[in-house]
Amino acid sequence: MRYKLFGHSGLRVSEIALGTMTFGQEWGFGTDAQSCGQILGAYEEAGGNFIDTANKYTNGSSEAILGDLLEGGRRDRFVLATKYSLSMRSGDPNACGNQRKNMVQSVEASLKRLKTDHIDLYWVHAWDFLTPVEEVMRGLDDLVSAGKILYVGVSDAPAWIVSQANTLASLRGWTPFIGLQIQDSLLERTVERDLLPMARAFDIAVCAWAPIGAGVLAGKYTRDADTGDSLRAQLNARRLTDANLKIAREVDAVADELGASSSQVAIAWTMHQHPQIIPIVGSRKLEQITDCLGAAGLTLAPAHLERLDAVSRVELGFPHDFLATPNIQDIVYGDRRHLIDFPPRSR
Repeated sequence: MRYKLFGHSGLRVSEIALGTMTFGQEWGFGTDAQSCGQILGAYEEAGGNFIDTANKYTNGSSEAILGDLLEGGRRDRFVLATKYSLSMRSGDPNACGNQRKNMVQSVEASLKRLKTDHIDLYWVHAWDFLTPVEEVMRGLDDLVSAGKILYVGVSDAPAWIVSQANTLASLRGWTPFIGLQIQDSLLERTVERDLLPMARAFDIAVCAWAPIGAGVLAGKYTRDADTGDSLRAQLNARRLTDANLKIAREVDAVADELGASSSQVAIAWTMHQHPQIIPIVGSRKLEQITDCLGAAGLTLAPAHLERLDAVSRVELGFPHDFLATPNIQDIVYGDRRHLIDFPPRSR
């Protein structure tokens, strides 16, 4: 596995991150501690060093299991990332959200469960639209100054919020977001409208969650001849649509041509979008993580990328489509658009 610089930092992370939302069985679909150890071992053996968890995952068990697995000098080999924001105590409005109180109590609890004195990357898990951005960024910067966290990132937030936050951090000398975690896959390409261009402009690394679309892009619902209404009822109807199944079948076709698995093709597609994109891959079984990690060595030819793009393309909408029209381009660039060399972040 290769390594990337994580956004505008010197932090080196592997090109695929290990997602641990399935570590623990409290939610009814997870994995026991012994199997978690096998999954982590396979990931480490493949060269992986980037672990993603959250205080909310399996009600804290994910962090606790990782804390046990990383004992004995193993902790410092990994870039350990966790999150805060989601409710950890029902009925308490301050046991959730982005505010300082929840931030501080969450980081202290995560440090105890993870059995470590610092967190390498601390994510704001979801934007709450209540806490002032100044409070969030200053609070995170204080945690960096205290040595409890090293870097900060933001997950599931609008592009304008992240832009505001990093601009403010730059002006005030606070620690900026160096990572953005978003849903990004062949089934969810609307992030191409604003989130991905924003990340490129600010040199923010992108971690893509659900790169195989909850199994839809893994061939789970397209390769089995018995895929009828019963399966549709079992999966979120938002994902298992005719349009998404059409995309999944194209992924299957490309996979068959390459002698790869559908999961590998879907994950490799996210990695081909931009060098800053790092897919987060989770699994409940050892064979699943082994298969998914095979995406690191898979190359998709331009013809494959074109086919996958054509079947999954989304309209960017206004103002993107408007500004891309030939007559507007002529006016904006004085009939010289084709002669101007644009920097990569502007495309």
